[in-house]
Amino acid sequence: MIRITLPDGAVREYEPGISAMDVARSIGEGLARKVLAAEVNGEVWDASRPINNDASLKLLTWGEKGAKSTFWHSSAHLMAEALEALYPGVKLGIGPSIENGFYYDIDLGDRTIGEDDLKKIEDKMKELAKNNSVYQRVDMPKDKAIAYFTEKQDPYKLELLQDLQDGQITFYTQGNFTDLCRGPHIPNTGFIKAIKLMNIAGAYWRGNEKNKMLTRIYGITFPAQKELDEYLALLEEAKKRDHRKLGRELELFTFSEKVGSGLPMWLPKGAMMRERLQQFLQKAQMESGYVPVITPHIGSKQLYVTSGHWEKYGKDSFRPITTPQEGEEFMLKPMNCPHHCEIYKSSPRSYKDLPLRLAEFGTVYRYEQSGELHGLTRVRGFTQDDAHLFCRPEQVKDEFKKVIDLVLFVLNSLDFPDFTAQISLRDQEDRSKYIGSEENWQIAEQAIIEAATEKQLKTVVEYGEAAFYGPKLDFMVKDALGRSWQLGTIQVDYNLPERFELEYVDSDNSRKRPVMIHRAPFGSMERFIAVLLEHCGGNLPFWLSPLQVKVLPISDKFGEYSEKVAAALREADIRAEVDDRNEKIGKKIRDTELMKVPYMLVVGEKEMNEGKVAVRKHGEGDKGTLLLDEFIDEIKALVKAQTSGKRTTAVA
Repeated sequence: MIRITLPDGAVREYEPGISAMDVARSIGEGLARKVLAAEVNGEVWDASRPINNDASLKLLTWGEKGAKSTFWHSSAHLMAEALEALYPGVKLGIGPSIENGFYYDIDLGDRTIGEDDLKKIEDKMKELAKNNSVYQRVDMPKDKAIAYFTEKQDPYKLELLQDLQDGQITFYTQGNFTDLCRGPHIPNTGFIKAIKLMNIAGAYWRGNEKNKMLTRIYGITFPAQKELDEYLALLEEAKKRDHRKLGRELELFTFSEKVGSGLPMWLPKGAMMRERLQQFLQKAQMESGYVPVITPHIGSKQLYVTSGHWEKYGKDSFRPITTPQEGEEFMLKPMNCPHHCEIYKSSPRSYKDLPLRLAEFGTVYRYEQSGELHGLTRVRGFTQDDAHLFCRPEQVKDEFKKVIDLVLFVLNSLDFPDFTAQISLRDQEDRSKYIGSEENWQIAEQAIIEAATEKQLKTVVEYGEAAFYGPKLDFMVKDALGRSWQLGTIQVDYNLPERFELEYVDSDNSRKRPVMIHRAPFGSMERFIAVLLEHCGGNLPFWLSPLQVKVLPISDKFGEYSEKVAAALREADIRAEVDDRNEKIGKKIRDTELMKVPYMLVVGEKEMNEGKVAVRKHGEGDKGTLLLDEFIDEIKALVKAQTSGKRTTAVA
């Protein structure tokens, strides 16, 4: 008998060869009907795959990450079956699941398909799904796999087989379709009830511009039509909240092909908003014992060879800059940490100097592929709210917990209440991607796990997501539309101090290596602002709005009083301006609403005579009349509440 441990700790005994689906049936038929896949010892498997040894088992139903990715990968196979039926001779590339849905890269030869053909493919998929075809897994010797795709005349699968060894090759078959695939898959096609093919794009085979351009078809599926309808409604809302659209409408940032792709330029209003964000974090950092530093935008190539970044990320960086001096090469700075290591090394350090917390809003440059650039979320030049803490080994956990507090303060102040802390650890099998000793990795991983537990964070563990130099804690934040974004990150690093030979003199006069903690609560200013804009639909928190109050005189004769009101607001550090256009008050209100200015102060004869203002709030309308001083006091209280790190709602 083998022992199967379930998530609640219960242990059940079964004959070897039991499948996760069989376990589900032994618990209840209702549960078995919902199972899409299974997590066996942390790895996602087919629910039908035999389990021959003691194992931990989690049954995956719709809504869980492993289940969704399996469902969408199976849907990619269903689409490929439909394509082969509709377009005989089509050649298939790869068909993975993605964050929302799936795609398949295909080669149609001399034929082409367009958006008008998607409905026909959808209908064929629906027809095939109703066959309830079982996804069957078969291990295949490499010579037979090569023979199969040679006969099928499928060059892309043959190329993929070159990277695989005997014993690693599996095929999956459903209905009349067979594909090279490591799986896993859902039990059968009948689970796929709602289908929507989203769009068509071009994609170079294996992402290499020297290879042939294939046709990529994107799609998404659900186990119920209601969920597809909700998803499509969400997409429509997302279009309204697109940060690129809002950036144009609110005059925050712009791009220019003459300047270069992926290089945003901040307009006055956007620069003011960004400046406020930076000041907000700088103030919190100073109160937490950080000291500011500034480093150059370039660095010697040798700096990044020493750090290991050149070896791991050289291909993703801009090409080195050569100088008239032979052999001298510089790089646009791809990250700040090597510079900070050299700042640490610039003076002798004692154990009494630690922890040393160096903070910089440092702009870095990375060569993102042109097809991957997207507004502010994927750019080639961006500013990180970077800090590096150098501490003694016994200080690591406490310092890590203090950084968690800082990240929580930022998320609370900007109204991101829904997040999960992802503990990102090494790949459990492939250690070649990482540098540093096994001992240091184990210490670092344990420190993160203990710190997250002691701070009572809601966590998930993801293997293979660690940085090459150390494990990390990534804050996966959900926005108002339920989409997940990776924002803040904290990383423990025993390796860069080793590579840069960093030292401090301990209390016994021995020389020791400090431990380095990397942290960035925003991640990057550009990406954070993009996520924030979409989260709030452009209705920024009052304290962050570039223009907080607009004073609207009913007519020209109240212009002087309006200017006095705006001056009093500015004196109180409230960003305000007067709309002195010769327009009717209704148009002024409508235009100010469109610009999402948080408050409007309408002034006429009554307000001027009584020293008052008629308050209107964006999206809510009339809020009554207040003395100007009363309004200023309420606004100051609002700003204090919003930047306190506590949940708050607006006053007035």
